[in-house]
Amino acid sequence: MAAVEYVGASRIYPGNPVPAVNKLDLDIADGEFMVLVGPSGSGKSTALRMLAGLEDVNEGEIRIGGTDVSQKPPKDRDIAMVFQNYALYPHMSVAENMGFALKLKGVSKEERAAKVLAAAKLLDLERYLERKPKALSGGQRQRVAMGRAIVREPSVFLMDEPLSNLDAKLRVETRANIAALQARLGTTTLYVTHDQVEAMTMGDRVALLKDGMLQQVDTPRNLYDRPGNAFVAGFIGSPAMNLVKVPITDAGARLGNISIPLKADAMAAIRAAGLKEVILGVRPESFTASSSGDGLRVKANLVEELGADAFVYGDLEGTETVDVGDDGGAKPFVVRFDGRIPPKIGNEITLDVRTEETHVFHPETGERLGD
Repeated sequence: MAAVEYVGASRIYPGNPVPAVNKLDLDIADGEFMVLVGPSGSGKSTALRMLAGLEDVNEGEIRIGGTDVSQKPPKDRDIAMVFQNYALYPHMSVAENMGFALKLKGVSKEERAAKVLAAAKLLDLERYLERKPKALSGGQRQRVAMGRAIVREPSVFLMDEPLSNLDAKLRVETRANIAALQARLGTTTLYVTHDQVEAMTMGDRVALLKDGMLQQVDTPRNLYDRPGNAFVAGFIGSPAMNLVKVPITDAGARLGNISIPLKADAMAAIRAAGLKEVILGVRPESFTASSSGDGLRVKANLVEELGADAFVYGDLEGTETVDVGDDGGAKPFVVRFDGRIPPKIGNEITLDVRTEETHVFHPETGERLGD
């Protein structure tokens, strides 16, 4: 087992002055399950491939177990990689696929068989050991790819979107199996995904990248409860946090037709920066139906009924939400509602806001204001 450290690590492709990964500083503890997440083009797969030795490190260092491996070939890094497309040999059986790397290392046939069988038991693959990959389902093939990594007993597992080829139900089941397996093996793991739900449910910690820059690294709970900037706030959570540019008032902030009090530390930061407006963040679940009728008014343009919950997509009076993670365009305002009494499309609903659950960000830098 080994800790992994990115120390100011950058990858700059020839002909492109903008680094794909820009001075990444990230520590992954021995035995930790770290998830790298971000939108397409954020640099997450490049960062993983730099650790694997498949991409050059143009600046900085990458260390495994305290040793700089930046210039070492992949075979000398004691890592095992699980790919998106499984990369199984079609002419080999499951057992042969799982033990092939050991065979290349000169491990005896008996030892190979014992390691393959032990991994197959962990992954519930015993009855498939003699089958060829074409006779397996997508989920079973992915477990074979996992088994091939496990038998090598590496210091670090690297997983590059390993579930993206699976259907939705199997993806949920397999991600739970991977997380449980990693906890049992205790092997340091770096897992790349674009799916923030996957990241939140699997990682001990999650590192969020955008345009090659690390935005925040923290536990899933802390990322959700205290995003460090507006991009993190808008990316983490499904549906995403509502982010609205609002004017500052003496009492706090003006959201639609109501005034919302802001926390004292946020107001102090706003005054210190001399701001007249801020980005206010409110998650869809931070609303309750107003009994007084003088709450926030939202017109329901779309209602998604999901059983226990319903999500209402609508417009705020005189206000547009902002998509800080995409093109800056307007987005619908989203409210989680009781699924048993959802509003009708076209209705105006009146809501109270849990003001203690609001978030405030700088309108230009996007950085969090206050605690």
